[in-house]
Amino acid sequence: MERFSRIIQVLGEDSFQKLQKAHITIFGLGAVGAWAAEMLARSGVGHFTLVDFDNIVKTNINRHVCAAESTIGIPKVEAVKARIMDINPKAEVKALKLFADYTNRDQILDEKPDIVIDAIDSLGPKASLLEAIYNKGLRVISSMGAALKTDITTIHTGDLFKTTVCPLARNLRKYLRRRGITHGILCVYSTELPDPEALKAPEEEAGDERYQRGRERNILGTYPPVTAVFGITIADLAIKMLK
Repeated sequence: MERFSRIIQVLGEDSFQKLQKAHITIFGLGAVGAWAAEMLARSGVGHFTLVDFDNIVKTNINRHVCAAESTIGIPKVEAVKARIMDINPKAEVKALKLFADYTNRDQILDEKPDIVIDAIDSLGPKASLLEAIYNKGLRVISSMGAALKTDITTIHTGDLFKTTVCPLARNLRKYLRRRGITHGILCVYSTELPDPEALKAPEEEAGDERYQRGRERNILGTYPPVTAVFGITIADLAIKMLK
């Protein structure tokens, strides 16, 4: 346990053992999800299920902890799994390269992880995932919009239904309220005011079309410190919930 001796000094042996036994499922292994996985692995979490359908591409290099010239083309779940295993060879990691939807979501959630992390950035899949997690009574930490943000001091944590400013959070609240969900989803969000020009169309589309998989979306810029702090904050919340 030499590799974890410093965190044991801080948290204590009992809390560390809880982390070792914990199972965390992460949906979305982009910049935010990968940073959350990194911090959880370095803190001693022993069991992971990783879910993402995407591969690493060159545009990920500015923000993704596993993205580099040597990993381009590799599935994100495999890159993050390799990194976790390099940090802690005793960790158990299940990597699922798939798009999480109604055909497979219940099977993944029925493993009853201690915490589910939602780091999906597409509105439709994110909304339906949060609905499923809530209905199964699982603990969840959800990432709101980190794109186009540059001020890490505006990053906060709280219930989704008490957030302000974030357009993604607003759309999620609308979706979930229509399904009777009005509280109980912990999230990380930013109160930095968005650029109105950058958030035009499809983000502002009316009706249920915006919740559908496959709709056209804007490509939004990202500032590496912000996505990292989002992921690190999620990991911090998870650790404190587990210990």
